[in-house]
Amino acid sequence: MRSSLIFAASALLAIAACGPGEAQDSSAPAVAADGGPVETRTANAPDQKPAFAGQTRAPLKAAGVDYQVQVVAKGLDHPWAIAFLPDGSALVTERAGRLRILAKDGKLSPAVTGLPAVDANGQGGLLGLAIDPHYAHNGLVYWSYAEPRDGGNGTAVARGKLVPGATPKLENVQVIWRQTPTLASSLHFGGRLVFARDGNLFVTTGERSIIEGRMQAQRLDGTLGKVVRIKPDGSIPADNPYVGQAGAKPEIWSIGHRNLQAAAINPKTGELWTVEHGAKGGDELNIPRAGKNYGWPSITYGEEYSGKPIGEGITAKEGLEQPIYYWDPVIAPSGMAFYQADLFPAWKGSLLVGALKEHHIARLTLDGDKVVGEERIAVDFGERIRDVVVGPDGAVWAVTDEDDGKVIRIAPKG
Repeated sequence: MRSSLIFAASALLAIAACGPGEAQDSSAPAVAADGGPVETRTANAPDQKPAFAGQTRAPLKAAGVDYQVQVVAKGLDHPWAIAFLPDGSALVTERAGRLRILAKDGKLSPAVTGLPAVDANGQGGLLGLAIDPHYAHNGLVYWSYAEPRDGGNGTAVARGKLVPGATPKLENVQVIWRQTPTLASSLHFGGRLVFARDGNLFVTTGERSIIEGRMQAQRLDGTLGKVVRIKPDGSIPADNPYVGQAGAKPEIWSIGHRNLQAAAINPKTGELWTVEHGAKGGDELNIPRAGKNYGWPSITYGEEYSGKPIGEGITAKEGLEQPIYYWDPVIAPSGMAFYQADLFPAWKGSLLVGALKEHHIARLTLDGDKVVGEERIAVDFGERIRDVVVGPDGAVWAVTDEDDGKVIRIAPKG
């Protein structure tokens, strides 16, 4: 608790040093009188119907919370992920290939040395982060990245021991997992990492946004468009759903995904929740379960960027899972966190999802596995939200995917 308070106080000092105009006050809007949905734009695929009531366009449920958006650090090159260390400092990845330590006083370290080569082109680069559950004893951190290879590139996951200091470095770096097959594309790497309660590591991937990769999302002989589950050393848990199945990659957990850029463990159930990018319409919130097929590209909401149907243009098929919620038009989701802290009592139990295209954080009100309300926060800040976490101080922290990327902190106003 003491370190959390120190971090919060130090961060505020850093904010003051940022100069005028860097901290922005925002107040939650009043609940719409008609109880209408937050999303009022015309859907990209208006003739498509949800599979069940409440699957899309949830009603506005504003919590009536006054908050402020504070800039803790700036000058980052398209930061992609943020993860807190036990001492209250944080790690931040920059897509260009740099890993930085954000100190409790808001200062950024020089680039951490020791990372493997990164293919920083298009959407590729240094991506997701996870801290080993036993970091206090082993010092291990994990990251995902676009790995350059002969014939193309692919998502990879590595780990190493972090040695902080004036010139921070990583030691004993190991690549523990590589996506297959290798393809030549600069898009759809996925890349979120999250540890489950049992100590296994979930890895989200994309299908590389080319036809060959898109078809791979429905196949078991590759790991494009999948959720992967591995042990911390990269070995395969014996209870993975496809272990022992001929022709299937044993690390696969679930299939039929497009581009998963958000993942978090539900603190109430221990289950993995994910959000993935749809095409033109159809961003999805899912609960990926072992051996299940989430449809892409056989079924999906939305349409191709050209306006044509995706595949057969169908949204449901027997044996394929439905998203528990979807957005059409898209918000371009990236990063998510369940809010269970005490700093914002009215937000407790909410799911927070970053939005790149619409420049906000979607706060979803949940009733079990159902989305029953939506509120958009940090709208006035006006930057692309790439990752969202809850800090040790109970505040909501995020990074913005911009040339002058920022670490921001959302705290109660006043």
